[in-house]
Amino acid sequence: MLVLVAPGQGAQTPGFLTEWLDLPGVRGALEAWSDAAGIDLIRYGTEADAEEIRDTAVAQPLLVAAGLASANLLFDDPAELAQKVGAIAGHSVGEITAASLAGVLPHEEALRLVRTRGLGMAEAAAVTETGMAALLGGDPAVTVPHLEKLGLTPANINGAGQIVAAGTKEQLAALEADKPEGVRKVVALKVAGAFHTHHMAPAVQTLAKAAEALAPGDPKVAYVSNKDGRTVTGGAEVLERLVGQVANPVRWDLCMETFKELGVTALLELCPGGTLTGLAKRALPGVKTLALKSPADLDAARELIAEHA
Repeated sequence: MLVLVAPGQGAQTPGFLTEWLDLPGVRGALEAWSDAAGIDLIRYGTEADAEEIRDTAVAQPLLVAAGLASANLLFDDPAELAQKVGAIAGHSVGEITAASLAGVLPHEEALRLVRTRGLGMAEAAAVTETGMAALLGGDPAVTVPHLEKLGLTPANINGAGQIVAAGTKEQLAALEADKPEGVRKVVALKVAGAFHTHHMAPAVQTLAKAAEALAPGDPKVAYVSNKDGRTVTGGAEVLERLVGQVANPVRWDLCMETFKELGVTALLELCPGGTLTGLAKRALPGVKTLALKSPADLDAARELIAEHA
């Protein structure tokens, strides 16, 4: 059984879309989505530097567009995707990519929604200087209470020994100086705020208002939610969870547990892939994984789909 996953913020790198633009349909799709979202996705994906694409309001639509464009190169239409993919999920903003591919929102609506999400989260992040850092190693039973003692939130519980802490710059500095027992390293992430924490509450309100104008469809593929790893069957509930998840921790560990329960045999990560396949290699032994890092990976991805659909 094939699981299709979409990465979250921090996966973007300067120029990562350049190689994709010459492939059939990609440039036209990015132009249409740029118009819908009010942002030049092609320029940001090819010419912008690391600081520009670190901006939350830029990174989020850029990642969703990249995921959708790469999926469109693998599946002729939504019906083929629904037939061949057993389950779909996204990490953080990747949930919007997954929801759109599952049929909950048309692609252009998804780009408008994620642009609103990015702008709202950037505005919320500007109130206080905050950030996120990944903790490598350690036991969650020890790490989580330690983070809470420092005033930090375990914003992403990713499984495979990785937790991402979020909070103020002062709290993150305290963490660097006082790591939980068993944690080997603390790595600052390329994000501009304490996402999936109470710091994002204003963005939830902004997104909820935008969501009122949408008419979501029910997912045509098993959609696995970051909130609790549960499979959600109703479009209205998917949309409600997308809104609330902005200020709630990402439970990717529980998503991977659900993949196991569903009988996953292969996991394919959309562009710009790498992070989620890395987690899956450690948490889902025996599951074949592949990340779409460049167009050179498309043939291998098609082979994986044919084998595990």
